[in-house]
Amino acid sequence: MTTDESQQEIALFLRRLQWAALGLGVLWVVWLLSPILTPFAVAALLAWMGDPVVDWLEAKGRSRNTAVVLVFSAMALVLAVALLILVPIIEGQIATLVESLPRYQAWLTGTALPWLEQRVGMKLSVWLDFDHIIELVRGNWEKAGGVATTVLGYVSRSGMAVFGWVANLLLIPVITFFFLRDWDLLVGRIAAMVPRDHIDTVSRLARESSEVLGGFLRGQFLVMIILGVMYGLGLWVVGLDLGILIGLIAGLLTFVPYLGPTSGVVLGVLAALMQYGDWKHIAGVLAVFGVGQVIESYLLTPKLVGDRIGLHPVAVIFAVLAGGQLFGFLGMLLGLPLAAVVNVLLRYAHERYTQSHLYAGEHPRIVLDTFIDDGALPPAPGNQDSTK
Repeated sequence: MTTDESQQEIALFLRRLQWAALGLGVLWVVWLLSPILTPFAVAALLAWMGDPVVDWLEAKGRSRNTAVVLVFSAMALVLAVALLILVPIIEGQIATLVESLPRYQAWLTGTALPWLEQRVGMKLSVWLDFDHIIELVRGNWEKAGGVATTVLGYVSRSGMAVFGWVANLLLIPVITFFFLRDWDLLVGRIAAMVPRDHIDTVSRLARESSEVLGGFLRGQFLVMIILGVMYGLGLWVVGLDLGILIGLIAGLLTFVPYLGPTSGVVLGVLAALMQYGDWKHIAGVLAVFGVGQVIESYLLTPKLVGDRIGLHPVAVIFAVLAGGQLFGFLGMLLGLPLAAVVNVLLRYAHERYTQSHLYAGEHPRIVLDTFIDDGALPPAPGNQDSTK
């Protein structure tokens, strides 16, 4: 290697070291500012999801401001309707759960534990004090008096913390509106900062990342909502008192493959056993989730999500937990989208690696001839073709 080549290698290493230091510095700043960055991250995700609709309305002849107002109003209306419908239902389901705890306790101590103790040969009831657990839950709920009283009590105990939380919540729609209005301008300014030698590569990676995130955020959220409603209504028709709550939990956990339906089946079967104790209602629970899985696998996921995110279920769980551990709620919010982007970058790195001299090497590789004729004999070892 010549002196010029050595100097170029050193300069390249120093540039990469500078970029690595810059990346670490950005992560450190994000970690420091994570308590106040949450509304900006939520607003950016909402604006990113709404920008294609705004662009579509612009293409139909609307002005940018009019299109932003229409999309923003539609998003706010959907959120308000969802809260007005879901909050009373969820509070009612939680109240039903608390009221049913004595019945569930009787089933556990009188039916489930004896059946389990006979098969494992251990006295499990000695280790589980259900009376204390049930009374603790009931006492805390009755003392709180429901969701509203709990929230008000928390406000009175930690006013400044809740004030900051409410302020962040109120900032989300304001920031979302401005992000929606200026989204194309922001993207253009970021693109203008990319070095011209790398603009094609960065544009390609950004486009692939946008497709991956779109496949998850837009498609998977719709799948979660549809399945949550389907499971909740199905279990309510079966006759479970907590059917709506179990269905919503299963629908929300659908973003992790297999976790949503598995948790729904387990909770639904337990609820059916505690409430009815017969096979008819258990079969009804299994039928609800069986039909839901068929609809998800053959209709919802192929149409709304596709196979664009490309993340293993274990990677999904790790991304959410690691983000929460490092950056709190902000990390949990951004963990999965960042993991999808990292997956795109890893695919690109693998592509570059397979085209590099480090992978292919500089020595000739042997290519064996393929013989279609069954009667043809393979060549002698000395007659193999060598190509570079």
